[in-house]
Amino acid sequence: MRTLLNIIWLIFGGFWLWLGYVLAGIICCLLIVTIPLGVASFRMASYTLWPFGRAVVRAPDAGAGSAIGNVLWFILCGWWLALGHLMTAVAQALTIIGIPLAIANLKLLPVSIVPFGKQIVPSDLLPPGQRPLHAI
Repeated sequence: MRTLLNIIWLIFGGFWLWLGYVLAGIICCLLIVTIPLGVASFRMASYTLWPFGRAVVRAPDAGAGSAIGNVLWFILCGWWLALGHLMTAVAQALTIIGIPLAIANLKLLPVSIVPFGKQIVPSDLLPPGQRPLHAI
């Protein structure tokens, strides 16, 4: 079922969202100071391309650097990537088949706004006792 949902996701919006994250990553990697933002963007691109069956959990070693990274991310990339998720969710919600995809897109919004301090792990390999922040 996950594979089917991922294929439908890829066709109906996932590819374009992935392309947005890759473009943001390339732009962020142009300056040395924003390379960590580029790395986060590429990590999110992977998640956005094939999200079903994966979960977002808190990183155990997240600190003040994550907070600073999230502020920079929101200013430079996060708001327009979140806008892309929102517009895609609205378009997907117009069809019955697209409603689960729209819900998944809305679940990706918080992660697209503040990606630092979080890890993307397969749902099957969640650490014991740890609940996912977002699971699709």
